Amino acid sequence: MAIDISYFRVGRESVRLQFASFNQTGNIQKMLDSRYTESLCFCTAAFGKEYVHLAKLLANDLYQFAPNRTFLVLTNKPKWFREHPNVIAIQHWCRGVLPYHERRFAIQQALSLAPSVMYLDADVRICAPVPEHQIFQPGITARSCGVMQKHLQERFDRPSLSSALQRKKQIIEQMADKAGIDLNSPDVQFINEFLFVVTVDGGREQEFLRRWGELAIYADHLGMHKHPTYAMAFAAVKSGFPIYRSEMPGLDFFDDRIEKVKVSKGQSTADSKAKYLQAQAHIEQRPQSLPQRILRRVSKKTALSYNRARVQITSAVFPEALIHYPAIKVQKRDRQLSKTLVAPTR
Repeated sequence: MAIDISYFRVGRESVRLQFASFNQTGNIQKMLDSRYTESLCFCTAAFGKEYVHLAKLLANDLYQFAPNRTFLVLTNKPKWFREHPNVIAIQHWCRGVLPYHERRFAIQQALSLAPSVMYLDADVRICAPVPEHQIFQPGITARSCGVMQKHLQERFDRPSLSSALQRKKQIIEQMADKAGIDLNSPDVQFINEFLFVVTVDGGREQEFLRRWGELAIYADHLGMHKHPTYAMAFAAVKSGFPIYRSEMPGLDFFDDRIEKVKVSKGQSTADSKAKYLQAQAHIEQRPQSLPQRILRRVSKKTALSYNRARVQITSAVFPEALIHYPAIKVQKRDRQLSKTLVAPTR
């Protein structure tokens, strides 16, 4: 088993960020410590062959459209990124039952490279040059977010709910109770977690990540292994980490779910980003024989059962093993070379 890498440093130097001023228009004047390598970097989490292949496409996009930015990938297959000169690939073993909450480790590591980190789902694509001079407010800046109360009403206030939705609603309420959150408060924001930016805020970002980890494992314990938005939202409120919405002008991206909605509403055409849909389908819909499909289904069910048992036992005996962000030291590498880091094995 690989030793987890959950904190990323530039050389042996620590990093600092000081905010000189923040005015009412939202403009931030930053004083960056010279030991930061850049003002903004990107990160994702990619586990399993499909998501690794998708992340490699995203790496190519960022190399083309954000050539001076680092792309940090948290993955179980770091060697697969060796040919990508803009990538730092970090081997990681999943703490949770499923990988959905593991993105918090990628963000925590990437915050040692830059004061602002843009998280992208591995299946997102970048379609045009990324604006070079972007400044984000301290906290979370989401491409899509809204009031949690409205989100919950739209999802759960129905004449009849399936048993699965009833259970999900109950778990969300239990998570809110554990965090001491009033779900009717307008301060609680729902975040569409496929694309967002985390910017340092005097240490509140670390408190946010810690509380996110605690709630992630609690959600796993209760049986909800997906939908990290709820743990993120509650953790942000409890840590005083603000959430903002921004269209992120100039950021041209592709997400298959959003693109399909746009096409259905006449806001886009089927041909405008067809090449991205085709590339994703080629990876996700590769033909498989019947024995291969059966083996895959059995493997997924077995892995799910094992990981559920692992999390239940570990959270009862040693919960910090699933939550803790251990400090590590990583040596800087030449930006012209492949930047793949593999953890030593235990």
